Amino acid sequence: MSKMDKRTHSESVTTNASVTHDFSPENSDIDILDNGKTVRDFIDDKIKERVSKDTEDPFYVANLDRLYLIHLRWVTNLPRVRPFFAVKCNNTPVVLKTLSALGTGFDCASKNEIDLVLSLGVTPDDIIYAHTIKPLSHIKYAEAHGVSRMTFDNEEELLKVSLSHPNAKLILRIAVDDSKSIIRLNTKFGASLDSVAQLLERAKKLELDVIGISFHVGGGCTDSVAFMQAIADARHAFDIGNLCGFKMNFLDIGGGFSSRKDFKVQFEEVSEVINKALDECFPPESGVMVIAEPGQFYAEPVFTLAANVIGKTFVTDGKQGGEIKKMMIYINEGLYGALGLVAMHPGLTNVEPYPQRTVTNSDKRHTTVIWGPTCDCADVLLGTYHFPEMHIGEWILMENMGAYSVTLSTEFNGFERTQLYTVVSADTWCNLHLSNTNIF
Repeated sequence: MSKMDKRTHSESVTTNASVTHDFSPENSDIDILDNGKTVRDFIDDKIKERVSKDTEDPFYVANLDRLYLIHLRWVTNLPRVRPFFAVKCNNTPVVLKTLSALGTGFDCASKNEIDLVLSLGVTPDDIIYAHTIKPLSHIKYAEAHGVSRMTFDNEEELLKVSLSHPNAKLILRIAVDDSKSIIRLNTKFGASLDSVAQLLERAKKLELDVIGISFHVGGGCTDSVAFMQAIADARHAFDIGNLCGFKMNFLDIGGGFSSRKDFKVQFEEVSEVINKALDECFPPESGVMVIAEPGQFYAEPVFTLAANVIGKTFVTDGKQGGEIKKMMIYINEGLYGALGLVAMHPGLTNVEPYPQRTVTNSDKRHTTVIWGPTCDCADVLLGTYHFPEMHIGEWILMENMGAYSVTLSTEFNGFERTQLYTVVSADTWCNLHLSNTNIF
């Protein structure tokens, strides 16, 4: 494995999103998997390295090959919809830089997120400030740095924008049906269709510019029909906006997408429904720009977490030499670190002992409870696990750990945030032409 070659020249990277970026590879920290090396080989090496140094610190591995392939999947299936990656899902600079190079925009929810992506060379036009409730100082920051697109869903927000950013390009977020989603958002955000006319009339009186409509069907949408109805609702809101005298030319269809093969509804099915609904309600000749705010879709499969078993105990039936009812293992990652979202939503990650081993009759599996390292008894990984007997010092691997792990991580109880390594195959590196560009 070798670090990225240091080059002195640069060239543009162009994707089918029609966006180009120049980058510099100086001071990069990306490992190129050459000579047939795999991500699992890299993980093997890092675990061996830790064992040799008598340390058990957990670590992530970010696989840029997966990020690249996920992006290709998006643009292949939703060619009309430009992705604006939700920074709140994963704010790792290497992820954001790669996505920027691939031509995505960015969905930011705060001043700090805006500042982060701007610091990476992203232009203000590639940002949407997609939070309907914004501090005044954050609105002023957006105005000062040229970020004009932002969402709203209530009259008080319009008043704040009129005072702090009167030239903003506003997008009205409407509430839609999210009953088929794992994480429901529309009880907190979104204006009802009945209130659209009133809000738009208020915006008109305040001499604000409303350019479009946004919605979010909720996190982990399990029914593609939800997008069909939401797009139809957005068309209705568009018509109201046009009647109010606004030039409506922007549609944001939010998030809720999954790239996982084991998810209830596949992305290709959702895409087919979205494309059909867009063609009916917002045909290409309408001139409407369509974006989305995928976060988990891009980030989730990119990260693998390796954690160490730091403790173990058995729960028996209480009799001397009694039957083992369950095994409890304690690992050095948990609810307050990388596993914040996973701990609340079991099934989001695949958990396996490392290294994988064949279970024989003499090595039966136990019902297993996985505890995090802190003193909090809520620090537990929910779900049903059946592991062979684990020993202190062994490792477990967790796939699909890129969504809301880094951004939700804390240092509660003094446990440090998990270290990250980034890898990419030589083939993907060449396909992206990153070795000849200013990406990192």
